[in-house]
Amino acid sequence: MLTEGDTAPAFTLPGTSTEEDVLVKEYSLDDALANGPVVVNFYLFDFHPACTEQLCSLDNLSWFDIDEDITVFGVSTDRTFSHRRFAESEEIGFTLLSDSDGSVADAFDVLYDEFEQHRLIAKRSAFVVDTDRRIEYAWSTEEPAERPDWAEVSEIVRGLRADDSGR
Repeated sequence: MLTEGDTAPAFTLPGTSTEEDVLVKEYSLDDALANGPVVVNFYLFDFHPACTEQLCSLDNLSWFDIDEDITVFGVSTDRTFSHRRFAESEEIGFTLLSDSDGSVADAFDVLYDEFEQHRLIAKRSAFVVDTDRRIEYAWSTEEPAERPDWAEVSEIVRGLRADDSGR
């Protein structure tokens, strides 16, 4: 797993769109970083009970709702159409990205070789990336029910926003 201080790998992936007439849109880490810090949250599957709880708990945090300069990406190897249905059914307010070949999870070193007889599945993990692509927070687990400390993530993001406003 990449750790704090490492450079986050650049990526561009298809994902869910909030635009009404657009089903799939491409998103890049570098484009998002032009606006501010990015939270990259890998999860196993759409509709998996533990993943639903994880993403919904992240969605319930208000720190990215009130600051449009913070981008949150949920990333799994499921396809964008599954992501769209999942986001709609759970009312997830951030973008879900499809890493269908597992290359981004692999670049972050959070890809299972095999998980419950499924290949190319991202481990539950979270990263906070600053505007220089430096990883400020890194967390990963082998246990699907575990979640990152969202309070710590929020504190790191707030610190990055304070640093950006002081420049």
